Amino acid sequence: MKKLLIDYTPGIVRVALVDGKNLEEFSVEYPSRMDIVGNVYKGKVENVLSGMKAAFVNIGLDRNGFLHVGESLVDAGRLNENREPAPFNVSPGDVIMCQVVKDQFGTKGPRLTTEISLPGYFLVLLPGTNFVGVSRKISKGERRDYLEALAKSVCPPNTGFIIRSAADKASDDEIKEEMKSLVELWEKVLKTYRASSPQTLVFQEAELLERAIRDTLSDGIDKIIVNEPALVKFLENKVGDAKVEVYEGDRNIFRNYGVDGQINKLFERKVNLKSGGYLIIDKTEALTVIDVNTGKFVGGKDLEDTVYQTNLEGAEEIARQLRLRNIGGIVVIDFIDMTDKAHSKEVVEALKEHLKKDHKRTSSVEMTSLGLVELTRKKTSLPIEEFMLDRCTHCLDGHDVSSVQALLMMRGDLIETVVRNKWDKVQVRLNPDLVEAFHDVDVLSKDKAGVLKDKKVYLLADNSTHRIDYEIEKIEDEKQVSKKAILL
Repeated sequence: MKKLLIDYTPGIVRVALVDGKNLEEFSVEYPSRMDIVGNVYKGKVENVLSGMKAAFVNIGLDRNGFLHVGESLVDAGRLNENREPAPFNVSPGDVIMCQVVKDQFGTKGPRLTTEISLPGYFLVLLPGTNFVGVSRKISKGERRDYLEALAKSVCPPNTGFIIRSAADKASDDEIKEEMKSLVELWEKVLKTYRASSPQTLVFQEAELLERAIRDTLSDGIDKIIVNEPALVKFLENKVGDAKVEVYEGDRNIFRNYGVDGQINKLFERKVNLKSGGYLIIDKTEALTVIDVNTGKFVGGKDLEDTVYQTNLEGAEEIARQLRLRNIGGIVVIDFIDMTDKAHSKEVVEALKEHLKKDHKRTSSVEMTSLGLVELTRKKTSLPIEEFMLDRCTHCLDGHDVSSVQALLMMRGDLIETVVRNKWDKVQVRLNPDLVEAFHDVDVLSKDKAGVLKDKKVYLLADNSTHRIDYEIEKIEDEKQVSKKAILL
């Protein structure tokens, strides 16, 4: 059974797609790390690189965006035909409408396109084109032809659409209604653009909660479970056949469904396989390298079979980790050497098959002469490590668990401890950095009105505590609580 779990608080939203007991996809968003992919801006061209058919565009952020001909949010590889890219014809000083296709990362600014697309649940609007395409995930020829004919019959002039896979189960009225609403949205974007000054945001893409529902609607989700009753009304008429439930337990929703531990391992280099083998994932600025190892797995027949079985298991886990960690760009995989060429081919084919579950397009999955498998995965939003890790303040080159991730881990342990032991008063010793981060992102805001409502929780900044560590203590006598402690 596929479940979409939503852990919502006013300061942070986390969404997990779970198949059975396995975490398959994970996303997180909070104010200081909002995804800007899909946002539309009124930009001003600062510089043009004619030889590269590219330009730097000021959209009002701390870094200029990079505009390159042919960039698009639309994944033409999943459509029944390709679209011709818009011609590149801009000069310094020009004011243009542009959309973010790739978030800013490291020292690089966001990637931009002038080919605007506005996604809905069943359709994607492509203003300024006459293109109508159908997702390849809709495999039945008759249904594909019918949906394409339906879209063309009601499509306004000079307006294109992509029919998403979720439309396969949608009614004609639902498709027509969304087509109308997307056209109206585009008219609002145009009106805002004309009235705005350069370097301003004219359309903001939906927040994580709505994107999660919209982008996983076609994945056969059986149930959506949220920890906030108010979200049920928001989700009505947006989730297809999926059943919506409210989680009312005392434990954190992720911990209750057994995915908390899986999430907390997403920043670790080593990924254990069920057989006893393991993966090592290392990221550089240019690419990600994944090494497959047999570890404790000794197999049952011979060395070749042991290696083959480990590589097959590794192929499935690698595809899963790419999704979970949102790893984009070039990926190089060092599978364990196999003497049987048929086995090597089967491992590569298995990897390709598992990659089909991915919403992001992957390409060039081939084995090199050195026995390495290379692939590229479309990079748009930031990898999950951008949320879960911060640059180490001591060595500068390394990374440490981020303050927000440490606070979320503390939150789970705090609630678990209070509920299990039935404590009424507790003190949490934290490094001052975590206390400061807590003021920016109050991860306990929802719990203070729920499971912690009648409890007293004190936060005490303690310099002797490691930056991401914390200690949860029972308070026997409030008179002994430090005057420096903060009562939540």
